[in-house]
Amino acid sequence: MGQDVRIEDLDMYLFARGTHYEIYEKMGAHITEEKGESGTYFAVWAPNAKSVSVVGDFNDWKPGADPMDMVGQSGIWDRFIPGIGMGSLYKYAVEAADGKIVYKADPYGNASQMRPESASVVTDLNRYQWKDGAWLDKRLKGKDVQAGQPMSIYEVHLGSWKKDYAYPDGFIGYRRLADELADYVDYMGYTHVELMGIAEHPLDASWGYQVTGYYCPTSRYGTPEDFMYFVDHMHEKGIGVILDWVPAHFPKDDFGLGRFDGTPLYEHPDPRRGEHPDWGTYCFNYARNEVSNFLVANALFWIEKFHIDGLRVDAVASMLYLDYGRKAGEWLPNKDGGNENYDAIEFLKHLNSIVKKREPGAMVIAEESTAWPKVTGAPEDGGLGFSFKWNMGWMHDFLEYMQCDPFFRKYHQNELTFSFSYAYSEKYVLVLSHDEVVHLKKSMIEKMPGTLPEKYGNLRVGYGLMIMHPGKKLLFMGQDFAQHREWSEERSLDWNLLDDYEQHKQIHRYMRDLLHFYRQYSALYELDDSPEGFVWINGADADHNMLTFCRMTKSGKNCLLCHFNFSPVVYDKFRSGVPCPGVYTEVFNSNAKEYGGDGRVNKRPITADKMNWDYKDYSIGYHLGPFGVCIFKFDYKEPPKPAAKRLSRKDVRGLCGRYKKIG
Repeated sequence: MGQDVRIEDLDMYLFARGTHYEIYEKMGAHITEEKGESGTYFAVWAPNAKSVSVVGDFNDWKPGADPMDMVGQSGIWDRFIPGIGMGSLYKYAVEAADGKIVYKADPYGNASQMRPESASVVTDLNRYQWKDGAWLDKRLKGKDVQAGQPMSIYEVHLGSWKKDYAYPDGFIGYRRLADELADYVDYMGYTHVELMGIAEHPLDASWGYQVTGYYCPTSRYGTPEDFMYFVDHMHEKGIGVILDWVPAHFPKDDFGLGRFDGTPLYEHPDPRRGEHPDWGTYCFNYARNEVSNFLVANALFWIEKFHIDGLRVDAVASMLYLDYGRKAGEWLPNKDGGNENYDAIEFLKHLNSIVKKREPGAMVIAEESTAWPKVTGAPEDGGLGFSFKWNMGWMHDFLEYMQCDPFFRKYHQNELTFSFSYAYSEKYVLVLSHDEVVHLKKSMIEKMPGTLPEKYGNLRVGYGLMIMHPGKKLLFMGQDFAQHREWSEERSLDWNLLDDYEQHKQIHRYMRDLLHFYRQYSALYELDDSPEGFVWINGADADHNMLTFCRMTKSGKNCLLCHFNFSPVVYDKFRSGVPCPGVYTEVFNSNAKEYGGDGRVNKRPITADKMNWDYKDYSIGYHLGPFGVCIFKFDYKEPPKPAAKRLSRKDVRGLCGRYKKIG
C-alpha cells in the first residue's frame, strides 16, 4: 500500500528501449494511495488509441466515466481511481481512431474472471508470505543450471490430473492440487513438475497455449495467492516447478491483445509475419521494443514474483522460421532473402541472457523441433542461450522403433542408436509429452505391439532405455501407470486402473523404482553433457534387437553396464563384453516379479572372464529375460595392457629389413 507505482520519465525511457524488466510493477492495476486516499492505479499501453477509459462494476461499465490520460508521448495511458480495491472487475474501453470502442482485458492484469467471462480483477500480489527463502538462495547460486544433477520432469495438466465434481467443472483448486500432487511426485521420485499453460486462456481445449492473460494465473483453480501457495508447497517438498510459456503467438479474441488500440500493436502488421494461417492466431512483433519488453518482463515476472524455477518455451521453431506453417507466397523473407526471423532470434538471445544474468539458477527450455544450431549455445558464441532443448528427434525415432513388431526391428536399429551420435551436441531433455498421446496417436501402452503382456514388456524396456539414455527426462501424466485411453482435458486420469488391475500396479511400481534408481546413481546424470560419461559395448546387434552401453562416473566408482533386449526371446546365458575386469553386480532388472516378469534375475555378483566379446577383452554371462533391462554396477579399472615383447637381435634385424624394403 502506498508504493510508488506511477509511470515516471525513467519508466517511459526504459520501456521505449525494451529494457524495463519490472514494467509489470507499473503497468496494469495496482492498489495504492494518493493524497491519503486508497484506490487503484491503472496504466495501459495503447499509443494509437483516440481515447481510453477504465470501465468496471464500479461505474456500470460506462465508457468515459473514468477517462485515462496519456503520459507524455509514451503511448501509455493512466488513471488513479479512489475507492477501488481487491476484487473489483474492470476492463479498458479503447476507442480506435475510427471511433469504434472495444472492451479489452488488461494485458498486465494479475487476476481474471472464470471463463467464459473475461474481465480483469483487481488484486495484490504482495500479500503472500513466502516460506521458500532457502530454496531461492540455493537456486540463485546455480551458475550452471542443473549441471551434474538429476532432472526427471512430470508433465501435468492441472485441470485433468484429477477431477472432483464437487467443484465447478471438476476443477480442483491450486491448494488441494499442491498437497496431493506434491505427495505423488515425491512418492514417484520426479524432481520437477512441468505445468501445461496456466496463464489465463479462454478455451479449455487450447490446453493453455492460446493466452489472453500473460501476467495472470488462470482463475480455473483459484487466485494468484493460491498459485503462490502451490509453488511454495512444491519447494517445501523439494520439487521444482516449470511453466509452459507461449511467446510465439496469441488468439484473436476481441478482449485480448489483438488489434489492441485499433491497430496491429502486439502483432506484426504484415499478415505474412503477423498471423499463423494453420493456428488462426496472431504472431508477436519482436522488432517492436515495447512488445519485446512485454514478453521478457513476463518471463521474469513468473520467475521473480511467483518463484517459478523454469520456463518451457512453446513452439520455438515457429518463431525462428519465417516460413513455418506457411506456403509459398504466404511468408515474407528477411532482408537477406532467407527464412530466418532475425527479430525473433535477437529476442530469444535477449531473453535468455537477461534471465541468466538476473536469475542464474532458473531454466529456459526450448521446444524446438528442427536442427537449428546451438540452441543451448551461448549467445556470445552465436547460440540462442537456452538452458535445455527438448530432444524431439529422439522422441520420433524412439516411438517409430517401439511401434515396430519385434520381428522387424532389426531393420530399424538406426532409429534406436542415431540419437547417441548427437547426444552431446546440445543439452537435451528426452521427452514423451502430452503431444504424443492425443489426437488418435494412442497412449504409450497402446502404441506398443503384441499381446497385452508383450505390450507391458515393450513399455518396460522402452522406459528403461529412456532413463539410462544421456539427457534429462520428461514423462506426461498417466503414462507412468500405462493408462490405456488417450489423454483428454475433459476428464480425469484413469486412476481406478491402479485399484483394479495388477498390470497397472506393476508398471507404476516399475516406473517409480526406475525414477528413484535414476536419482540414486550419479552415472546417469553426473556426466550428462560429456561424451566421457558414455561407452558403447554393442549398438550393432540388430539381429537380436539388442543394445548395450555403459554410463560412467568421474571417479570410476559405481559405473553402470546397461543391457536392453527389445525382443520376446529369453536367453539363459547371454554374453556381453565389458569395459574392464572386475565384479559386476546386478542392481536393476525389469524381469523382477514385482514388475510383471517371471522373477529370473541375476542375484549373484559376476566376475568378468578373460574372454574376448563385443571387441572387448573381458565379458560376462548372465540371464536375460524377454523385453529385458539388466543393469550392472561396476568400478572401472583400466584394463591391463599386454606386456611388451622383448625383441631379439634377429627380430630387430628382420624388422629393419622389412622397413628398408618398404622404403
